[in-house]
Amino acid sequence: MKSLVHEQVDSSDGSRKRASPTLYFSPGACSLAPHIVLEELGWPYQLALASTSDGTTRSPEYLRLNPKGRVPVLVTGESVLTEAPAILVHLALSAPEFKLLASTSEGLVRTLEWFNWLSGTVHSVAIRQVRRPQSFSDDPTQHAAIVALGKESLTSAFALIEERLVRLTWLIEDRYTVLDPYLLVFHRWGHSIGFDMANNYPRWTAHTHRVVLRPAAAAALLQEKIVPWTK
Repeated sequence: MKSLVHEQVDSSDGSRKRASPTLYFSPGACSLAPHIVLEELGWPYQLALASTSDGTTRSPEYLRLNPKGRVPVLVTGESVLTEAPAILVHLALSAPEFKLLASTSEGLVRTLEWFNWLSGTVHSVAIRQVRRPQSFSDDPTQHAAIVALGKESLTSAFALIEERLVRLTWLIEDRYTVLDPYLLVFHRWGHSIGFDMANNYPRWTAHTHRVVLRPAAAAALLQEKIVPWTK
């Protein structure tokens, strides 16, 4: 598989080096996960703010880069990659020496299973119902019911995550992979919308603490000015 991370030739000695990627992010969004992984890899990279709150992700300039109008976006050379799970897998494949992706076929399909469910159901439906009910109905009188439905769905989803973490330190092959910082994002979102994460989901909270204690996660959180336990 050809990596999207371009190599540049240093004309002085003919050596090759990776082109420095740029991550378009919004503080606390799902872009936080690839931000953490970039810190794990230790590559030079740039951050470009594309805030979902001030409308810059809907600007003509940004939409030319990503017509979906969302973060994250990873740009390396002429390559543009969107969607957090795809970016996370790409980064892991680009630096196999860090072993941030499952090593077995079973682990890989389980990783995809987690990514599809978290991004396609928990994030795109339930989290969005709570945070942006107007995306589901133009009728303001329906918004409270949509929020309640989203919270009900999240309660079930969060209970499942908690159950899956029984006797596990990390999600896949019981070692740290790109899936773990992605799960941290959802824990923080749960806290930010009013769930009692520490008391109701102690195993998941312990997992989040383990991620946060990694220097790469601490560095990314500091750069984004985020404290995981605050709203």
